[in-house]
Amino acid sequence: MFETIAIYSGLIATIWITIGVYATSRYYDGYSHAKQFCSELGATGSPTEKLSPFINNYPLGCLFCLFGWYLTQHPEASLFVNLAGWLIILHGVGTWVAGYFPMDADPFTKQPTFKCKVHSWAGFIMLLSLVIAPILIVFSSTDAIIPFYFRAFSIVSVVAAVYYLYVMAKAIKNQSNPGIYQRVSYGFQLIWLSVFSLILV
Repeated sequence: MFETIAIYSGLIATIWITIGVYATSRYYDGYSHAKQFCSELGATGSPTEKLSPFINNYPLGCLFCLFGWYLTQHPEASLFVNLAGWLIILHGVGTWVAGYFPMDADPFTKQPTFKCKVHSWAGFIMLLSLVIAPILIVFSSTDAIIPFYFRAFSIVSVVAAVYYLYVMAKAIKNQSNPGIYQRVSYGFQLIWLSVFSLILV
């Protein structure tokens, strides 16, 4: 039973965050998914500052760590698959840290607090971990569990995630609609995780 949950935890995480972010936003009057970052739900002073980490970050961190652990324990995992598993675990730990240390209320502040700096670094590690992990899978020698089509999908996922991250950076500079691009970029990473979860079943 535990192993079954572990296999599906990558898919569960994607479903969980989709529902969790939407549900939390219902308690934040005026929240805009297009204009605001997901982390603003847990920002210092927000109406959902305490609620967001408990609905999103903490359970999601557990799911990411569980899936990463499953990969590291897989009997047919190559070195690169094993490393990808550890990167997904790192993503989970980063999710916990980002939840515990909230960002500032103003995401465009020029003088972020210590908590906001920790939050930002945790977010950077989360981003990097799910960019490197698919690249490792592309070059993995584990043909038995990593089919060719998933290697190709991994490349597409990384390119799409990085592209929308670039678009998000431009939106931040213009202070327009960075929220939607953040969701699309992270969405590609989570879809990759979901598909990975399904091909291991």
